[in-house]
Amino acid sequence: MAKAKTQFVCTNCGYVSQRYLGRCANCGAWGTLVEEVIPTEKVDRKNRVNLAGQVAKVERLNQVSLAEVPRVKTALTEFNRVLGGGVVPGSMVLIGGDPGIGKSTLLLQVSGQLADQGTVLYVSGEESAAQIKLRAERLGVQDNEQFLLYPETDMAQIRKAIDEYQPEFVIIDSIQTMQQPDIASAVGSVAQIRETTAELLQIAKTNGITIFIVGHVTKEGAIAGPKILEHMVDTVLYFEGDNQRSFRLLRAVKNRFGSTNELGIFEMQQEGLSEVLNPSEMFLEERLQDATGSAVVVTLEGSRPVLVEVQALVTPTAFGNAQRTSSGIDRNRVTLLMAVLEKRANLLLQNQDAYVRAAGGVRLNEPAVDLAIAVAIASSYQNVGTRATDAFIGEIGLTGELRRIPRVKDRIAEAKKLGFKRIFVPKNSMTKQDKITDIQVIAVGTLEEALQVALKID
Repeated sequence: MAKAKTQFVCTNCGYVSQRYLGRCANCGAWGTLVEEVIPTEKVDRKNRVNLAGQVAKVERLNQVSLAEVPRVKTALTEFNRVLGGGVVPGSMVLIGGDPGIGKSTLLLQVSGQLADQGTVLYVSGEESAAQIKLRAERLGVQDNEQFLLYPETDMAQIRKAIDEYQPEFVIIDSIQTMQQPDIASAVGSVAQIRETTAELLQIAKTNGITIFIVGHVTKEGAIAGPKILEHMVDTVLYFEGDNQRSFRLLRAVKNRFGSTNELGIFEMQQEGLSEVLNPSEMFLEERLQDATGSAVVVTLEGSRPVLVEVQALVTPTAFGNAQRTSSGIDRNRVTLLMAVLEKRANLLLQNQDAYVRAAGGVRLNEPAVDLAIAVAIASSYQNVGTRATDAFIGEIGLTGELRRIPRVKDRIAEAKKLGFKRIFVPKNSMTKQDKITDIQVIAVGTLEEALQVALKID
């Protein structure tokens, strides 16, 4: 017999090398190349079908017909929002997250709801059917004849089960435990994950089956396996959270059927995951009245305005160089805003340590949070409290000007709904035709002007 040919594949980026390298030549990661056997079977390409289950052919763009596919909605509106309005039939969704964060819990609840609208095949490579049944009873998932459990890792057997029962939805928990019997590689290797995902994608597109895949993450927080895994699927969701907190965030980082800016918020309880329909109240419920170093910002998470408290603590440094520490906010942004405060607002911050965080464990990446961060830092430095009924939105430029931001009316409406009396916005974001009632809208043009009105700082 001829010796099997092998190659080395990077588990981080999918780079292929004919010899072993200690460091990947493509992404620069160390110790990520693993050996795999090159398959020698020839593929029959005659009359090969495409991902839509049809023989591929050349078509004119103006002759391509578009068929509107109705989405399948679950009882979790937060889950529907992150997916772009519901589950798209024939799509492939990858869900990643840290161990124990609740990925299997979420998909088990979703499976119980989807079983009312079609047959669900739950394939588990990590738990037995009895274990899944125990968790389903704890979560209150109702017994349904269309909810099928299949503890199996062999892809050949899984394909037979799909062909036999013809389910509308398939759950794979997890992709790292699945294996192709004709590939001489270890379970969880790059070759196994790539080939298994490719076969599942073909099944989903040719049969119109929606497939959910659970993916483990590495120590760096990325989904284990080559990046091609994320490129192949239609939607990539990350389930985030903190073991010390009960709240979980479901965020889309890739979505071919909707926005990637949507955020779903859940709370982990004994009976499973429950939706948080009003996250603004959750993030503000423990805020102190007239506290120093506190400011509320109205940020956008996808299409939803959310109010979040920004906290800052400024103290004289005990070391040679002042420290800048942040949690939930980019540290470089904090450093930049402190430089603008010192230069444009005459606040001597170069010998002050600054600790800035977003309350509630949420991450703030939008430029519109600049004004709230600056007000919180100035409030702590001057030891002057902010009003509990004030909110701040605005991007700060290097010259101290406040730049316009999108969807100001929606942000103002959300602040008004939660009982805020004043809101500071960039002057250029408002027009003379905008008439807002029940809340005082203060349009400011510079950072110095905002601090004078909010904190009475001259």
